[in-house]
Amino acid sequence: MNDSAACLSSPFDLSDQPTYLAWRERKLAEAPRQTTDLVVEVEDMAHLTGAEHAALLQRVRRCNMAIYQERRAAAGRDGKAAVQALGRALGLERLDANVLADEDGITPLAVHREGNRARYIPYTERPIAWHTDGYYNTTPGRAVRGIVLHCVSPAAAGGANRLMDHEILYIRLRDENPAHIATLMRSDAMTIPGNAEEGLERAATPGPVFFLDPAGNLSMRYTARARNVEWSEDPGVRAAAAAIRRLLNGPDELILEHRLQPGQGLVANNVLHTREPFTDDPASPRLLYRARFHDRIAGT
Repeated sequence: MNDSAACLSSPFDLSDQPTYLAWRERKLAEAPRQTTDLVVEVEDMAHLTGAEHAALLQRVRRCNMAIYQERRAAAGRDGKAAVQALGRALGLERLDANVLADEDGITPLAVHREGNRARYIPYTERPIAWHTDGYYNTTPGRAVRGIVLHCVSPAAAGGANRLMDHEILYIRLRDENPAHIATLMRSDAMTIPGNAEEGLERAATPGPVFFLDPAGNLSMRYTARARNVEWSEDPGVRAAAAAIRRLLNGPDELILEHRLQPGQGLVANNVLHTREPFTDDPASPRLLYRARFHDRIAGT
């Protein structure tokens, strides 16, 4: 994942403190303090108006994420097709067709009591710790940079998401110790061991935690899981990983929480997020559609 960008001036260059401080001031001033600041009402997610599109981009530019709220959905509409249409409108074209997704590349997130999906936490009622999507993917050009998470039916109780802009975490870490950033950009900072279970063959994937795409935008790959993650033995990397855990688990006014309702969805440049445990109702099961993309939301 050597997507480093050649930039004359970048807030992510540790040697360019003036540019960083100017970006930091603007970023913190614009950061939303409440989830309602993220919400944009749309008539039909599959057919955004110019004003709706602009409102979503305005929020994503501020904090790498937005929440849309449909006023109404067309009767009998194909929800997965609507997710793809929304993605295209935002410049999200290249779906990450991971092995547990459906053939169209979109994953229906629902509770599975048996089968292959039942072994993985997203398909259970259990909580999911802080992570970015696709953290096991370090192939150049294949990193997950954009996501859409659309709620068809929420859980009977629970299931809220905590959300944090990865650029805010970058600021917290750099302000504490710039060495944290340098070590987290090492190509061997975090390794996800290989997986060879029932057709899910995947080699071990070492890579950085923070990295830049060719345009100079900051991306992040991270999971707070204690198991199936190998951190570099370098003391600096270990200290930086401990700082991430402390910051994510501590109080921060810029960590938001939201429980998606029917017709709502999250669009984001793969920000950090969690999922709280929930109680499913078999008579009205929880269902969300998740789409992961190798693109960043265009214009952000």
